[in-house]
Amino acid sequence: MIYNFDEIIDRRNTRAAKYDERTKKFGTDDIIPLWIADMDFKTAKPIIDALVSKANEGIYGYTSRPDSYFESICNWKLRRNNWNIDKTLVSWSLGVVPTLAAIMNCFSNKGDNILIQTPVYSEFYEITEFLDRKVLENKLVEKNGIWEIDFRDFENKVKESKIFLLCSPHNPLGIVWTKEELKKMVEICIKHDVLVVSDEIHSDLIFHNKEFVPTATISDEIKNHVISCISGTKTFNLAGLQASTTVFPNLKMKEKYDEFWSNMDICRNNAFSSVAMEAAFNHGEEWLEQVLDYISKNFDFIKDYCAKYIPKIKPNLPDATYLVWLDCRDLGLNNEELKNFMIKKAKLGLNEGDKFGRSLNGFMRLNAACPKSILEEAMKQLKDAVDELTKNN
Repeated sequence: MIYNFDEIIDRRNTRAAKYDERTKKFGTDDIIPLWIADMDFKTAKPIIDALVSKANEGIYGYTSRPDSYFESICNWKLRRNNWNIDKTLVSWSLGVVPTLAAIMNCFSNKGDNILIQTPVYSEFYEITEFLDRKVLENKLVEKNGIWEIDFRDFENKVKESKIFLLCSPHNPLGIVWTKEELKKMVEICIKHDVLVVSDEIHSDLIFHNKEFVPTATISDEIKNHVISCISGTKTFNLAGLQASTTVFPNLKMKEKYDEFWSNMDICRNNAFSSVAMEAAFNHGEEWLEQVLDYISKNFDFIKDYCAKYIPKIKPNLPDATYLVWLDCRDLGLNNEELKNFMIKKAKLGLNEGDKFGRSLNGFMRLNAACPKSILEEAMKQLKDAVDELTKNN
C-alpha cells in the first residue's frame, strides 16, 4: 500500500511526550516540537491491525513470548544486514537505555571508567553518572562539518576504561561507521580487555546508499567481545511500547544479564509490544522503505533551505537516524542564548547540543521525521528569527 506521510496528525493531549511535555521542557507550548526522537507518522498498517486485533481480545493477562518473537527479529537482521544471530544468545529488555544500565551493573563496578564518543546521545552521560561510574570522552574531531575519530586519543582513553559504549549508527551526527572504522575501534578495545557495547537502535534508518555493518559481524574474534543492543522501536515508531533485544557473545554473560532482570521480576513483554514487534519485523518492510524515502527528502529540503535562506545555520546531511545536527555557531550566541533564541524567537523546540557534548557551544539537534509542511513552517520561523537577529546586530 502507499502511505501518506504528508498527513498531519494532531498529537496534542494524546499523552505524547513530544507534544504534551512541551511546557515542562521548554516553558511554553507555543513551539513546534522537533526534539525527542519519535516520528509524527502513523506506523505500518500491519502493525496497527495486529494491535487492534489484540485489543479486541479484551484480556491482557501475563504475556508469554513465543519462539516466533525472536525468530522474527533474527530473520529481519539476516535479511537487512546479513547477520545470522544465534537465538540462544538473545535476551529481551524494556529498551536500549535500560539495557545499557543493566550491562553496566553486570559488567562494571562503581568508579569504573566508561568510554563514550562525544557528541553523543545524552543518556550515555546520564546513566553512567547515575550508576556512579565515570565518563571518559573520546571527542570526535570536526573539520568543515565532517566529524572523525581521534584514534590516538581513543586508544589512550581505552587503556583507562572498563566498557566502551559505541553508538552505531551515531546519534546525533548521523554517521554510519565503516567496517574499517569499527574493526579498528574494537580491536583496540580487545587489545586492552575492554568490553564493547554497541547501541544499534538506529541501524534500520540508513540513507544515501550507505551500508550498516553490525559490529558483531566483523569477525569471530570481534563477535566474542561485543554486546549488541537492537530494537525496532525507532525503526517503526513504537518507542512507547518499550521492547528491545540484546545479543550476547556467550551464554555466561547472557545468564548474568537475565538474572539481573529476573531479580526485579522484569522478564516479560507487555501484551501489546510482543505483538507489535513481531508484526513489524514480519510485515513492516514496505512501510519502512517509503518512510526512509520521505525523510531523506526532508533532509534535502532542510539542507537546501538553509543554504539559500539561512546560511548562518549549517545542517549536516545525516546518513542515518532522522536527526539533523545544526551548526549554529555563526549566530554568535552562547548555549543559553541559543536555547532561548530557538524557543522565544524561532518558536522551535529542539535538543540543545551541549547535552550531547558538554564542552560544545553553538549546536542544536532537529528531528526531521514529520510532515514536510511542518518542516516548512519551522524553517520559515527559523529564517525570520535569524533575519531579525542579524538586523538587530
